[in-house]
Parts: sequence; C-alpha cells; structure tokens
Amino acid sequence: MHTDIDYLNCSDQELVSLALGGDQMAYRAIYQMHEKAIRGRVSGYFRWKADVDDVVTESFQKAFAALTAFDRSRELRPWLLTIATRTAMDHLDRIQREDRKKEGMFQSAADSPDGDGTLSETSPEEEIIQDEVHERLMGFIAELPPLYKEVMEKYMIEELEYEEIAKELGLELNTVRTRIRRGKQQLSQMMLRGEVQ
Repeated sequence: MHTDIDYLNCSDQELVSLALGGDQMAYRAIYQMHEKAIRGRVSGYFRWKADVDDVVTESFQKAFAALTAFDRSRELRPWLLTIATRTAMDHLDRIQREDRKKEGMFQSAADSPDGDGTLSETSPEEEIIQDEVHERLMGFIAELPPLYKEVMEKYMIEELEYEEIAKELGLELNTVRTRIRRGKQQLSQMMLRGEVQ
C-alpha cells in the first residue's frame, strides 16, 4: 500500500494504474469517488433500497473485474455508468423472472384441491412495485424500433418464454433470442441516455 499517496486527488488514470498494480486503496478510492453517481443512475429503476445496493455493488464488482479492458485515454465515470445501466437491466430481468416463478407457485397452490387461494394474494406494497416497474418498462419499450418492440413487450411485459413468443409471432426461436438480446441492449442505451423519464 502506498501510504504517501493522496488517492482522492489522483486522476482516474492514476487510480486505475494503481489498482491494476494491486493497490487495494486505489479500488476503494474509485468506489468512493464514483459510488454516488452510480447510485443516482440506478436508483430510479427500483422501489427498494436493497435492490439499488445490490446493483451498485454488482456494478463495481463487474467494473473491477474488467478493469484491464478499460481504455485509460477515456474518462472512467461514463464507462462505470454504462456497466451500471446494463447491470440494472439484468437485475430488472431477474426480478421479472423471480416474480414469474412465484406467480406459478402461487397459482399451483390456489389450484390444488385444498388450496384456498390465499398465497396468490399480493400486498398493496407489492402491487405498487409491480405497477411502477410495469409503467417504467412500458415507457422504454414503447420507444423501441418496431422490430424489437413486439418481442420485448411479449418478453418483459406479458412475461412470455422465448418458445411462447416464437410460436405467437411465427418466428424462429433463434430470431426471438437475437431480437430480445438486441432489444435489451437498446433499452440499456435508452436508460443510459435518460430518453424516457
């Protein structure tokens, strides 16, 4: 550790060089200097602070793991924000998938012979979260090119599986996968630029 270095007054390029040289204090300084901006970027997409905390932590983990790929002729913050935006999209996707699994479990319980349907009830707080996520996603997806808009509506709003989307739209499964992947990339860029509020 370089005890004589004023880390918070180092440039991004200097901190990256120090971090790649094994200086753990440099990693800490990068986190301290950019954590607020990263948190501000992703906080609008989640209801719960725990989700924001998870995305912030995961974003820095990804960035630090990929630090050797960072172009030191560029500014560090835009690179970090891009990683954070993509991480937020992935996290939203995981939330959607988890909700889908839960709904399937609740439905199975409600359909069972002795089921009274109580497990399928959602709290007012959960309904608010679902509504907010739904509205935000609808706003972004509505701005997508038609080629991706339809498949992304099926995937992220109607929560259909790839195979179901392919069948409904008469597309090859690989085509659906490709369009969803590219649709996610475009959504990430839209979130990054803040085109839809």
